Amino acid sequence: MLTQQQKRMLAFSAVGVGAFAAAQMWRRRAPYDFAGKSVVITGGSRGLGLVMARQIADQGARLTLVARDEEELTRAMRDIQARQPFAEVAPVTADIRSRYQAERAVAMAIDRFGTVDVLINNAGIIQVGPIDHMKVSDYEDAMLTHFWGPLYMILAAIPYMRRQGAGRIVNISSIGGRISVPHLVPYSASKFALAGLSDGLRAELARHNILVTSVYPGLMRTGSPVNAMFKGHRPQEYAWFAISDSLPLASIAPERAARQIIRACRYGDAELVITVQAKLAILARTLAPELFAETMALINQLLPGPAPADGDEAREGRESESEMAGPSAPLTARTYREAEKNNEM
Repeated sequence: MLTQQQKRMLAFSAVGVGAFAAAQMWRRRAPYDFAGKSVVITGGSRGLGLVMARQIADQGARLTLVARDEEELTRAMRDIQARQPFAEVAPVTADIRSRYQAERAVAMAIDRFGTVDVLINNAGIIQVGPIDHMKVSDYEDAMLTHFWGPLYMILAAIPYMRRQGAGRIVNISSIGGRISVPHLVPYSASKFALAGLSDGLRAELARHNILVTSVYPGLMRTGSPVNAMFKGHRPQEYAWFAISDSLPLASIAPERAARQIIRACRYGDAELVITVQAKLAILARTLAPELFAETMALINQLLPGPAPADGDEAREGRESESEMAGPSAPLTARTYREAEKNNEM
């Protein structure tokens, strides 16, 4: 039984916590100006990363684009400068799955622009196929790309952000980081890991005025299926994946998604879920986990089964085309237009 004094102390504590939370919310809602800021984007040479880079360049930021392919980076830099002639863009060829290369990428941004104000961890890979064909190396590759790579980048950037007393970190997870999707298990597992990392860092870095935003996009029409890796019955796997990516009612334009992400970063939001479909799926998973699990099991039965032979070999989407899913197929034509526009080809 609480005494009156203890009750009063609890009441005062509740008021104090509420006031502190309100003050923090007000502080976080102060808009962040990207003009003149040094922004590092991993996976910035194509797809969503490139779309974000275009929009942030329009706001006057100085960009460091990090990717593995030097030719893609050169095309991305030219793309941005053609749209924004005075944009400052530094292309950095690096594989963030290597800690040394991640640290070097941050160091090169510091050398060029003097600081790192915003870090957007966007680099990703997609492996599609039944678990029968997924090897331990597939899980390791996904974890290196989606967990260890972002962690290496964050650990390299944090000292500079602490020194300047502020910073923004955006971690692009996925709806697959909240709901594990059949035939995307390595991808989902690694995106779940990134979600946990991102939430924990948000709590611990806030006192340094470093705000971490976790982003969970649903399907986006970036054109990425052509570069995803497929196993099992590859043409069938590519067909369902590319068609889903192309459907206007099931997916969102990358420009809209990028605007939402940049706004969430600007206001220091803790979390952003993109697309109504993704929000409804998360809600359904929370409210009715058993029914949701049964539904996902049913969906899995509708997807292609394991291949009797040759299914372990991974091939890109562009190598897995068919009459149903290809440049001239009506249901996937949109994907190829977006792929061409966003440097995916």
